[in-house]
Amino acid sequence: MKSITKHYPIYKTIDEAYKDFILTQKHPCVMAKTLFMTDSYHLNVYRSSNQIEELKTLLDDLEAFIEQYDFESQTFESFLAVFPFEHYESELDFETSLWKTLQQLHELDDCSWDASVSDDPEDPTFSFSLKGHAFYIVGLHPNSSRMARQSPYPTLVFNLHGQFEQLRSMGSYKKVKKRIRKRDKKLQGHINPVLKDFGKASEAKQYSGRAVDGAWKCPFHKTNKLA
Repeated sequence: MKSITKHYPIYKTIDEAYKDFILTQKHPCVMAKTLFMTDSYHLNVYRSSNQIEELKTLLDDLEAFIEQYDFESQTFESFLAVFPFEHYESELDFETSLWKTLQQLHELDDCSWDASVSDDPEDPTFSFSLKGHAFYIVGLHPNSSRMARQSPYPTLVFNLHGQFEQLRSMGSYKKVKKRIRKRDKKLQGHINPVLKDFGKASEAKQYSGRAVDGAWKCPFHKTNKLA
């Protein structure tokens, strides 16, 4: 396992909790299971999702993650930012915090938006960009209505957008998607209603895991970066 930050004594306990969540329990995401079985994940622990110094560290860790990632490889990796000292009673509280965190990370970021995706959260080709690379964000927390997202602690998973494009180029995307959604339906009884393929609807609606309605507006606003 290539974990970048192990700042706190509880790291080992948290790591074991996530292995149990993904590998022992009936988690529907076969890609997540593969990542954990092959130690291809980077689990990082932070004290706060909103303190600037902690977010600077998170951004530095993401940059290190990107720098070590082999974009030519057909193996995949995920970056997990875990916030074990936080608690959210409701999905709306978690969603509000998630977008506040992403907004702050964006404002701290010194890189341009990934040109391969849109920076408009209303656009069907939107994907969140940090350090010049697009990410599909998965929000997890114990009180999520989606069983697949009921993680031991509040967590943001950063999956490189390029991984999904690579799956498409390999001809594996539809097969993997179908398998995951079948397993999710078996676990929950129905798939997450906000799930849509990239290019058909903004993925911003999917980040928190809450079943947002058609009137929902993403609170994120891109800021202009100085040249």
